[in-house]
Amino acid sequence: MSRAADDLPDLPRSSPPPARRLLLKGALAASALAATTPAVAHAAAPADSAAPVAPADGPKPAAPYVNPLVRNRADPHITRHTDGFYYFTATAPEYDRIVLRRSRTLNGLGNAAESVIWRAHPTGDMGAHIWAPEMHRVAGKWYVYFAAAPAEDVWAIRIWVLENAHPDPLRGTWVEKGRIRTAWETFSLDATTFTHHGTRYLSWAQHEPGMDNNTAIWLSEMADPWTLTGPQIRLSTPEYAWERIGFRVNEGPYVLQRNGRVFMTYSASATDANYCMGLLTAPADSDLMDTASWSKSPVPVFTSNDTTRQYGPGHSCFTVAEDGRSDVLVYHARQYKEIDGDPLNDPNRHTRVQTLRWKPDGTPDFGIPVADGTGTTRGTGA
Repeated sequence: MSRAADDLPDLPRSSPPPARRLLLKGALAASALAATTPAVAHAAAPADSAAPVAPADGPKPAAPYVNPLVRNRADPHITRHTDGFYYFTATAPEYDRIVLRRSRTLNGLGNAAESVIWRAHPTGDMGAHIWAPEMHRVAGKWYVYFAAAPAEDVWAIRIWVLENAHPDPLRGTWVEKGRIRTAWETFSLDATTFTHHGTRYLSWAQHEPGMDNNTAIWLSEMADPWTLTGPQIRLSTPEYAWERIGFRVNEGPYVLQRNGRVFMTYSASATDANYCMGLLTAPADSDLMDTASWSKSPVPVFTSNDTTRQYGPGHSCFTVAEDGRSDVLVYHARQYKEIDGDPLNDPNRHTRVQTLRWKPDGTPDFGIPVADGTGTTRGTGA
């Protein structure tokens, strides 16, 4: 969800045309009528000894995954909490609210009741382009990181934080903690947080002044869940051709720590069929704030596939299966390649899940996006 860097100084100052909401509602209805047979992706056996341990009450058999898991929800984030629930949030195609679902199973998220936990402001800050929420549990409280822009300046997108002190995120009060301040007042979004060796980090996407890109991936340590300590370092910028189709984008970072390494996925290029995923890797015993610790795959690790008819897979996160051990890839994709108009106005990016395999060398094997109406765990071709 990025705009060209060249557009940033002269970004539009008005909201989308009034008819856009009606068009989105029509597209949503049409997609529901045209829904194809869901895909079924079976959970795998335990990935490896570095995977999360099974819950205290023992592993539970996982039902086959049904894809698409949640329709018309992009930029998905699923986390499994110690209360035994999976919590799901994602971008709603109207870009005007933050939603939350929960279920004791991954499949159950598809039909789970959806609550609106926060709505965009009618004017001023956090009034437009509510994008890519992630919900994390930090120091006994819930936090939602999301992107938003002022209602009067809809492309001045920045990162904002909500906090809820109640143990149940569907109860209590979501308090606006404010904006995360980075080094520049520029287009920024897609924040995620993680801990490594006791230190909490924030990674996000942002345009760096003077750079020939839309956004690069950044990393900083945190003083608290809404404050960076600085400095911030650039981990990746769009340098390969596959990262620069349509727009020059690196965005949507997310971390998975396994097998003595820190893996960070990210998404690249425009949000159409060219959208794809890249991978950064650092040794677990390295200094993550040293750019020399990180290596970058020269090729994308997860891309559109004509055979399975899945297009623009990206903005991934990871969770674990009901067995408490098997890693699961969560992402969005469309079921068609051709898009009429701006891809950001097309609401049919659906949330999907599939088992994440591991190669003998301990690196993730993403495979290909699973097809609708098949019983495969993941694609078998590269």
